[in-house]
Amino acid sequence: MDKLKHINWSEVVRRAIYETIVREEARLRRRDPERIRRAALKSEELSRRVEGWSSVEAIRRWREAR
Repeated sequence: MDKLKHINWSEVVRRAIYETIVREEARLRRRDPERIRRAALKSEELSRRVEGWSSVEAIRRWREAR
């Protein structure tokens, strides 16, 4: 680095860090479509209606019991 004083080393490091962050964020944003589909199906399966039960009434009972 001493021999190459004309290079702005802090800018080189800053750019390398920025590019690494951009690459990693892009990698994390990629989604597996099949995994998303399975999760959506599981979510629908778990959110079935239960006859004779009201979530509003249950919440009200719990809040009033405090």
